[in-house]
Amino acid sequence: MSENILEIKHMTVTLYENGGEYKVVNRISFNVGKGEIVGIVGESGCGKSMTALALQDLLKNHIKVTEGSMMFDGKDLRTISPAERRQINGSDMSMIFQEPMTSLNPLQRIGTQVGEVLLLHGKHSREEIEARTLEALEMAGLPDPKRTMRMYPHELSGGMRQRAMIAMGIIARPKLLIADEPTTALDVTTQSHVLNILKRINEQTGTAILLISHDLGVINMICSRVLVMYAGKIVEQGRTEDILKAPVHPYTKGLIASIPTRRMKGASLASIQGRVPPVTEEKPPCPFASRCDRADKVCFTEYPGRKTISEDHILWCHHEL
Repeated sequence: MSENILEIKHMTVTLYENGGEYKVVNRISFNVGKGEIVGIVGESGCGKSMTALALQDLLKNHIKVTEGSMMFDGKDLRTISPAERRQINGSDMSMIFQEPMTSLNPLQRIGTQVGEVLLLHGKHSREEIEARTLEALEMAGLPDPKRTMRMYPHELSGGMRQRAMIAMGIIARPKLLIADEPTTALDVTTQSHVLNILKRINEQTGTAILLISHDLGVINMICSRVLVMYAGKIVEQGRTEDILKAPVHPYTKGLIASIPTRRMKGASLASIQGRVPPVTEEKPPCPFASRCDRADKVCFTEYPGRKTISEDHILWCHHEL
């Protein structure tokens, strides 16, 4: 039996718009081990959230997975029946969305929304649903779970709403939890609290986590491995410690250099020149070439091949290390 709960091979997500076809995610491959926490990092527009939505089959009608396999717990998510997919979503694989205020129903109490997952998956008594809801709210770090169950989303702070979303994601005890920017718009203290909750859930339940973020500091707090994405492609991946201490790809180096530190007080922050190209814009074979100070002719004419730096550290770049 595979030690991976998730195995993605050459997955491509295509956007169909105005008569054109555009690759939002371009032949990416990665895996998540059972009980592992893996991060995906990159700027807005690089394909992180689209990858997560593809895994949950939540893409809009004009966006489709057009290539590759998506194996979850031994099942190919591209070929299973709609009934099997409904059973997996929310139960074996769940997702925490980045905007809890828009993801929660403002007209329903928190307890109703968190417990609804159990109503949809399996036969549970009212008493069991209430007990499991209280347990999930407590595990998600919400104070006074019984009181919280009776509250509406607008009565909670941003951090509490995010924790309610975490409770909703873990109540069915999933094998994989996808967390899409779970600390967006939270202050630093609340952000740390939320990440510690996710780490504790992973340790206590063995739930694997795929954490999506634009912040390498967030990734560093709880992820054992990280995938660096740019313009729909994975450009570097490896153990988080190795990537942060010895980045190789020019884009990864740029991301790390732009992280502010205490020693930089008063100094100008480093930045990566240019912008992430829009999905509809034609890109060179190496999508980072137009922003890279090491780019030469080959970067604009040939796709970069895979290079193995160490057993777990992999790079896609034309230039020698």
